[in-house]
Amino acid sequence: MGILEGKTVLVTGVTMNTSIAYRVAEIAQAEGATVLVSNFGRALGITNRIVKRLDPAPAVLELDVTDPEHLAGLPDALRAHGVERVDGVVHSIAYANPETALGGRFLSTPWEDVSSAVHISAYSLVSLAMACRPLFAPTASVVGLTFDARVSWPTYDWMGVAKSALESASRYLARYLGPEGVRCNIVAAGPIETLAKKAIPGSSNFNDVWEARAPLGWDPADATPTAKAVVALLSDWFPATTGEMLHVDGGLHSTGA
Repeated sequence: MGILEGKTVLVTGVTMNTSIAYRVAEIAQAEGATVLVSNFGRALGITNRIVKRLDPAPAVLELDVTDPEHLAGLPDALRAHGVERVDGVVHSIAYANPETALGGRFLSTPWEDVSSAVHISAYSLVSLAMACRPLFAPTASVVGLTFDARVSWPTYDWMGVAKSALESASRYLARYLGPEGVRCNIVAAGPIETLAKKAIPGSSNFNDVWEARAPLGWDPADATPTAKAVVALLSDWFPATTGEMLHVDGGLHSTGA
């Protein structure tokens, strides 16, 4: 019996099979979960094709987390697929304009691009949790993904600020949803070769940093360690853990130089 046996999990942001979200969906299924995935717009077609590699192929929902109508309709969209209870939600959603908000342009980024990055990458954790709230199981778990935003990183710029907001939002969700039995945690991953990472100018330099400094070493082509941590937090194996940020980065966060 897997650690997610009998649970229903919504995994957002599934794109290519190299994405962390895809690997989470794959492992969650192997651990016994019924998985649904989501995406929107042009990426939805990619998601529909890539999930056919999973067995069984999960239901795909169209969900734009910045669209109030999509969020309001999410419980009914889940019910349409026979879901009456949500045990876990994975927030794997982030965006910042690479032309203006990343790559060393921090001091000149216009507010409209900053607000978009914060809305999509941070506020959406709260709006997604609130959309799922009517269906949350008594011990539901919400898990988000970050690139440790307690410090600044070269070229990460406003995405770093947005991720910092995400980490803080998770702690406040933990505070306000805890009395309902809902846990909310964050996994801080090392650099992984996803589409999102490749969109960040100069992000290949992160691999050099991790190669030199991570005590356990780090494979940027392997999303499995990060996905396993997410699945563990979705399970009942962390019943009293909430408001936490779990590092899955080969130990780099613990080093000074």
